[in-house]
Amino acid sequence: MKRKLTWLLSLTLVLSVFLAACSGGDDNASDDSGSSSEDVKQVLNLINGDAIPSMDPSKATDEYGFQFIGTTMEGLYRLGEDAEVKPGIAEDHEVSEDGLTWTFQLREDAKWSNGDPVTANDFVYAWQRAVNPDTASEYGPYMMGGVIKNATEVSKGELPLEELGVKAEDDHTLVVTLANPTPYFESLTTFGTFMPLNQKFVEEKGDAFATSSDNLLANGPFILENWESTSQKWDIVKNEDYWDADTVKLEQINYVVVKDNQTMVDLYEKGEVDRASLSSDLVDQYSSDEDYTIKPDNSVFYFKMNQTRNEALANKNIRLAISRAFDKESLVNEILNNGSLVANGLLPANFTPMPDGSGDFREVSGDLVTYDVTEAKKYWEAGLAELGVDSLEVELLGGDTDVSKTMNEYLANQLQTNLPGLKVTLKQVPFEQRLDLDTNMDYDLQISGWGPDYLDPYTFLDLWITDGGNNQMGYSNTEYDKLLEETKTTLATDNEARYQNFLAAEKILFEDGAIAPIYQRGGAFLSSQKIQGLIENPFGATYEYKWVSVGSAE
Repeated sequence: MKRKLTWLLSLTLVLSVFLAACSGGDDNASDDSGSSSEDVKQVLNLINGDAIPSMDPSKATDEYGFQFIGTTMEGLYRLGEDAEVKPGIAEDHEVSEDGLTWTFQLREDAKWSNGDPVTANDFVYAWQRAVNPDTASEYGPYMMGGVIKNATEVSKGELPLEELGVKAEDDHTLVVTLANPTPYFESLTTFGTFMPLNQKFVEEKGDAFATSSDNLLANGPFILENWESTSQKWDIVKNEDYWDADTVKLEQINYVVVKDNQTMVDLYEKGEVDRASLSSDLVDQYSSDEDYTIKPDNSVFYFKMNQTRNEALANKNIRLAISRAFDKESLVNEILNNGSLVANGLLPANFTPMPDGSGDFREVSGDLVTYDVTEAKKYWEAGLAELGVDSLEVELLGGDTDVSKTMNEYLANQLQTNLPGLKVTLKQVPFEQRLDLDTNMDYDLQISGWGPDYLDPYTFLDLWITDGGNNQMGYSNTEYDKLLEETKTTLATDNEARYQNFLAAEKILFEDGAIAPIYQRGGAFLSSQKIQGLIENPFGATYEYKWVSVGSAE
């Protein structure tokens, strides 16, 4: 959501109803009339694919966390329909002529759920906390490094927190100094890592902060209730103290964790939930149902290949072989069968156009790595020769839902069949455990994915910068790093040149066999027609519920 959208995403995310694409159709998300909802109970019952790993904006790294942070909190701005930036805690802002100084005027009627006012210092504290080395945040340095002045140096302990480029001029004036001109900075402020925090509350709670509903504060449209970090059920209720509460129609959203798609559908047919994700074996059965819908999104999934734990994956030819050794068409058409698309590059299709008008980035960049058994075997044999062996064993880390397991088994079988002498052992774990294994680089191969955090190719390509916070697989290429660095410095104001660097960088990534793209996510699901005004965000939190209402499901 994006991502993390990391946007660090596990296969679990693909398969949960929580991530199934949904839109409000012709309903205008900003229309507050809600005539069809006045006599209807404003309550939704939804499914989440797993527990929420973290509600701490400084520490969240996954789509579940960012979804519920985005639902209960509000930054300077929030995303509306068609990714239009809407007012949040900021009413307005001014940008200096050189694009480096952004001055935000904050509204005076914004409150925390404990009654405290939301002030500029709440942003200063939160942003400093996100890059404080003691916080050990992954997203703070990642999202703010190279964007906010001195963020990288502060996160490395080279400068004190006070040198971060964010200051409270007074309670309602926030001044942000950027490291480089950043055209997408306004939309970046909608992302979960940039949410404010009430310093007194956070410090009073200490290690208990954000571990349960009692240890959270909200300043957004909703409040999280009945939640602990291991909860399988929780509720979202309307925040009556939210500055724009009159706009919010929903009174409550009840969530339950369900991983099995058949169970989801059974609950849907009983009327106990209002949305249900469909696995491939259920799509044909429900494809003619009036509540059936299908839609690809901007998240791309791929094999991460850890070059530090398994010596074989440090070999370029072995990685290139793996990249070409599995049939993606059969995967998306038979295993997923939900509108997902084959991915032959990192950036998704229809995400961002080239600034020179030459077409969509994915179309211009083209297919960089495709399924080709003949080529895969050539690289495989060369790699084995270089390693001086005739067989290899690797562990594949994936999710633990039913469809995840089916896909893991399919991919493992494809690799073993097409690469003679390869043995793949499966390690299938819950989402939160996979995140820990990824962070600790305790895996060989991993099915991972990324959803964009803002509308720019950099949100995907900077994942693989040397020693980057989301790299976590030991990949490094100095030319790649140089191309990405130039897009934020010498080329920051030349968008056409920036995109040429992005094209060159993506090509290097696959020439090195750094990752192996699998698919661009789609979602097939049943969704009640009573859900009106739901926005699917192209980045950040997957869904926006502020403007949702419940109408009659006629």
